[in-house]
Amino acid sequence: MKFTKLKDSENRIVLTLEEPDDLFSLRRVIDIGDSIIADTTRVIKQDNEYARPDRGERIKIRIILRIEKISFDDAIDRLKISGVIITSNNENIPKGLHHSINVRINDTIILEKSNWNENYIKILSKSALEFKYLFISIDSQETAIAKLTGTNLKITPNIHSGKSGKRYVTDQRNEASNKIYFENIRTALDIYLEEQGIKIIIFGPGETKRRLLNYLREKNESHQNKDFVIADSIETAGEDGIYVFLRSEALKDLMSSSKIAMVSTILDRVMQQISNGERKYAMGIKETKYAHSLNAIDSLVYSDRVFSEIKEDEFIKLLNDMEYNNVKIFATDSTTDIGLRVSSLGGIIALLRYQIS
Repeated sequence: MKFTKLKDSENRIVLTLEEPDDLFSLRRVIDIGDSIIADTTRVIKQDNEYARPDRGERIKIRIILRIEKISFDDAIDRLKISGVIITSNNENIPKGLHHSINVRINDTIILEKSNWNENYIKILSKSALEFKYLFISIDSQETAIAKLTGTNLKITPNIHSGKSGKRYVTDQRNEASNKIYFENIRTALDIYLEEQGIKIIIFGPGETKRRLLNYLREKNESHQNKDFVIADSIETAGEDGIYVFLRSEALKDLMSSSKIAMVSTILDRVMQQISNGERKYAMGIKETKYAHSLNAIDSLVYSDRVFSEIKEDEFIKLLNDMEYNNVKIFATDSTTDIGLRVSSLGGIIALLRYQIS
């Protein structure tokens, strides 16, 4: 999450949401009575005599909304915020009307609070620390590109080289084919390589990954300073290679400070304890709440599955209480194997500081 305080107001912060975890962070810092400034749409009924009474024109407006209700709208990739319009930039939308805004990933809003306490700033700061990673999973036949932000993964469709794989193809034809293949990959990468603070990891069998890196650097001088890393331990390419990498030890070695590597380590430690008969973990909402009451939780991982066991408002309060105890908290989603693992284990898992009975 990107966030900055407005220069002309200590009470307003501009927020840009980049992954599902940012929606959870926003959900945790919003209180009833806060205000949100956002672009939205609203239907205005036509007043002329020929207009149909059941039809209207949907227009774009910017409003300040006094918040009365917040909830995830049937999915964790959309936060529904409802309240009363305080002001709008359209004279046809008077104040006092009720309105709802759906906030999604990549949206930018301004949140106004009468008091930004230290805990709220800490929640936002943790969301802002995460690096973005770009994976290029390549061999001579196919390439998949995936962007990882936090624990959210977005994969583009595979790019194919069009090679037949026959050995009698000449080196000259191979080289020409490689240039077309690499140029298609470079074009697909352009939108990502313009981003600041993105780390690029290239992997796959053989030497195609190194040839691609050389091609990218030769084509664009600005790529000389990009943070490229070659991973040699992954022998699968394309979309399958992305998922193999996310389950590999290479992920932990190359991305040890990333959110997904931390979550993976927590899950591995819990599974190891289960295998060894140890009990420095809690699983499920009942065990987790008990461990929290003893201030025993070190790290917590959860998915949207947890909402089948506990009401949303109650869970948000629990998370904020844990923040005061310096618990490391991670949200996951179903775009990765890790999120699916968390859901299969009840939607919430805690690693404890000490064993409890």
